Amino acid sequence: MPTPLNQRHNANAIRILAMDAVQKANSGHPGAPMGMADIAEVVWREFLSHNPKNPKWANRDRFVLSNGHGSMLLYALLHLSGYDLTIDDIKNFRQLHAKTAGHPEYGYVDGIETTTGPLGQGIANAVGFALAEKTLAGQFNKPDNAIIDHHTYCFLGDGCLMEGVSHEACSLAGTLGLGKLIVYYDDNGISIDGEVEGWFSDDTAKRFESYHWQVLCVDGHDDEQIREATVQAKAQTDKPTLIICKTVIGMGSPNKQGKEASHGSPLGADEIVLTRATLGWDNANAFEISDEIYKAWNACDKGECLENDWNAQFADYETKYPNEADELKRRLSGQLPQDFSAKADDFIKACQTKAESIATRKASQNTIAAFAPLLPEILGGSADLAGSNLTLWHGAKSVQAYTDGNYVHYGVREFGMTAIANGVALHGGFIPYTATFLMFMEYARNALRMSSLMKQRVINVYTHDSIGLGEDGPTHQPVEQIASLRQTPNHFTWRPCDAVETAVAWKMALYTTNAPTSLILSRQNLDHQTRTDEQVALIEKGAYVLAKEQSDLQAIIIATGSEVALAIQAHKILTEQGVGVRVVSMPCAEIFVKQDRDYIQSVLPSHVRHRVAVEASIVDYWYKFVGLDGKVIGMTTFGESAPAKDLFNHFGITTDKVVQAVQSLI
Repeated sequence: MPTPLNQRHNANAIRILAMDAVQKANSGHPGAPMGMADIAEVVWREFLSHNPKNPKWANRDRFVLSNGHGSMLLYALLHLSGYDLTIDDIKNFRQLHAKTAGHPEYGYVDGIETTTGPLGQGIANAVGFALAEKTLAGQFNKPDNAIIDHHTYCFLGDGCLMEGVSHEACSLAGTLGLGKLIVYYDDNGISIDGEVEGWFSDDTAKRFESYHWQVLCVDGHDDEQIREATVQAKAQTDKPTLIICKTVIGMGSPNKQGKEASHGSPLGADEIVLTRATLGWDNANAFEISDEIYKAWNACDKGECLENDWNAQFADYETKYPNEADELKRRLSGQLPQDFSAKADDFIKACQTKAESIATRKASQNTIAAFAPLLPEILGGSADLAGSNLTLWHGAKSVQAYTDGNYVHYGVREFGMTAIANGVALHGGFIPYTATFLMFMEYARNALRMSSLMKQRVINVYTHDSIGLGEDGPTHQPVEQIASLRQTPNHFTWRPCDAVETAVAWKMALYTTNAPTSLILSRQNLDHQTRTDEQVALIEKGAYVLAKEQSDLQAIIIATGSEVALAIQAHKILTEQGVGVRVVSMPCAEIFVKQDRDYIQSVLPSHVRHRVAVEASIVDYWYKFVGLDGKVIGMTTFGESAPAKDLFNHFGITTDKVVQAVQSLI
């Protein structure tokens, strides 16, 4: 028989901390932590391999709380296990500058592996962790030494399973056979609106079986069943496992357990008194945990032993395989090879010398082919469009076909792909890039926002960047997307105008360790632009003078991507007319505005008020650079279906229009 509720002191410590913290904050979700406390106690005390004194230990198990609104569950686990999270931090739950934010936030406290805010993305991140573990193991493990060998544990709830991103990610996880992914489903039947059976009647077990998962069902309050299921999950190495845990939300609250009342609101002072009695909790004061329970929970000594054993294993690995060991350490540190910058610069110079007029999507493929052999940590992938966005390269090996692969065929799963890539980046040892058409960035938008929020080095390759893609029409022609990306905090958007700027954009993305980068690339061929070596070096600053004025400076044309060629043609015409005009190529506005004032003034002198911006996307963004008195040539409507040349003429994005705009200003 299961242990009576009032005797489960270790699990009840979670319930006490959760309900007390939510009550003190007068905000939060006590129900999920109280309902999942028994599952968490078994997983964390008996199975999770981790070291609270070194939360970044490379071979630790990863734990993801996908139903992140139940954040007090994770905070209680970290506090009780011995992480640097004090009882005062618990008391400060949901307050300004607290480590214990409303949802777990990566970087706020050690032990939080990912930011799980919007439901469904946590499980997708967990798939990324498991993918990274399996791929890194395939690249570094030896027959006599499995140096990379850990599991990913994930808790999730009904909301995660209703969100579409979980379907995308879990379907792929089954296809990839991620056997070290173990997921616990908090099947409590309750969401904010009440009993979910009125809007969520899926047969979850059959769904996951169809995804090629192992599915187990247990009583989520029976320690022995949870234990046996976890052992069975670890034994299944070819499939991920879903353990469906039938639980009672708010377990222990006599009047609110099993009800939506415990989901997203404090229990109330009177109910907390009754709950303490129901749990057999001797301490009447809030936040009081006995030394005996702290001792039972503390994982520091066990964690240190686990890590020491692995360190000894790594020492043996280092002796037998010194080159692989050095490479693994470098990759886990996140540092690029020392000689990479020089080699990248050599490639950039070669692009300038070659002077090819090609589509920037093709230039990107050439760059990947040049850089990827130098960077085995690159783990690429595309949402079923590799032949169009040109992200496959000669040395690419599918992870579906090779244990040491470096390329993921994500299928038509833009949101899942991007959220999985976030997990790959968080795991360490890889620099992930993903790819799709720019228009389909909209499907991935929230995951892209999360990589920006978490400061992760994820590279997004977005091709078919404007009305220039032509006949597919307005549904596929991005108009407002580039502006949306540029306005996302901690995110860098590059729209290069030729092969040289594309190569520089890739280099900068690879060296940007604390933010994601989006590369906005053309379908159509673009003219090569002639530059000096000095101008090539200035591309890294985000904007530079590409064509100088031939007389006193009267006007400035700012352009990106395919429209730089229009600006250069306009510059030639205006110069012949005696107009002092310069062209500024601005492939990355976010980097440019971070430059020092002197450089910004050297490119865009404030006294020159006559400015024209040209870009085949929404015009509104560019007024920050041209001012309200300037002019912007671009899109104010959606596109149309027609050949690209006809569309540029129809929407007035032409050399003549640029010339006329400058003339009208001066």
